[in-house]
Amino acid sequence: QVQLVESGGGLVQAGDALRLSCAASGRTFRYYTMGWFRQPPGKKREFVAAINWGGTLTDYTDSVKARFTISRDNAKTTVFLQMNSLKPEDTAVYYCAARDDRYTIANRENDYKYWGQGTQVTVSS
Repeated sequence: QVQLVESGGGLVQAGDALRLSCAASGRTFRYYTMGWFRQPPGKKREFVAAINWGGTLTDYTDSVKARFTISRDNAKTTVFLQMNSLKPEDTAVYYCAARDDRYTIANRENDYKYWGQGTQVTVSS
């Protein structure tokens, strides 16, 4: 089992950058594919990005490609989401999630077993 704790959210202006972190407990972090999801106000939770155990495979939703970068540090059991050129439509609660399959990445909520509590990102125009 793994426990996930997100941090790094906040209130920023459009065009600014933020770096989210997700610290994972447990020595088996490297066995999990990790993902970031977000839930905008009044909307369903949606996929943002995912990375496999070795960082060799990544996937992004179209709206964040070329602006967001997912990465991980297995030694520090942490996954990151670097968010550049933020837009008001990026406003959401951002969740970190772990998939119990280190080789394949996925973009559906049901493919992830463990979830963090979320961190709020608010982008003002």
